[in-house]
Amino acid sequence: MPSSRATVVIFPGLNAETEMLRTLSLAGFETTTAWHTDTELPARTDLVAVPGGFSYGDYLRCGAIAKVSPIVGAIRAHAERGGFVLGVCNGFQILTECGLIPGALTQNAHMRFECKDVFVRVHAEGPFTPKLDTVWRMPIAHAEGRYQATPETLARLEGEGRIALVYCDASGAVTDAANPNGSLRSIAGVYGGASKNVLGLMPHPERMSEPALGGTDGARLFEAAFAHLGKRAA
Repeated sequence: MPSSRATVVIFPGLNAETEMLRTLSLAGFETTTAWHTDTELPARTDLVAVPGGFSYGDYLRCGAIAKVSPIVGAIRAHAERGGFVLGVCNGFQILTECGLIPGALTQNAHMRFECKDVFVRVHAEGPFTPKLDTVWRMPIAHAEGRYQATPETLARLEGEGRIALVYCDASGAVTDAANPNGSLRSIAGVYGGASKNVLGLMPHPERMSEPALGGTDGARLFEAAFAHLGKRAA
């Protein structure tokens, strides 16, 4: 049986594709890439990953130009047929702009770029987050990571178990002090649909995925997705 295949989509200005490809490979995926001007994903793509950076220089609004790129139609179709999609940092912003994840990422509440390690807690189980209340340490690097949504959307996400990750302290406690950007309900990651095949998160799991990077917590997310895809294919 062929290995699960992950395709990393590259938009101009992204800067985390190399780490994403390496981490996916370490988790067991066969990896390949797609360019923003492509209209189809490579054959046998199981997971699409949109990495972080500054797509199109973040002009207009983060992800606003990327959402009209030719490849987006193929990503949307992949998600609609149940394929996995992962958006990290700018990738999360792009997925919200595309409508694959509800809500929006806006300027950090304190109006500063944040670059540091944070802790997140698994708030909802899913293909990428298999164990409730697990605490992971991951780095962030963003100026527009404040998750916002209407009260109705937040209630729906909570009720459907789609708030995947929340910012917390090292013990797992969700506090205002542990929230680095003012995200509503301390939201760090959101599942995009009822089947939870789409995930967006602001922290960078690929930058905390092996001992040389200072920890392996981020690898757990990729390993969980790889294992879930393996079970689904069996």
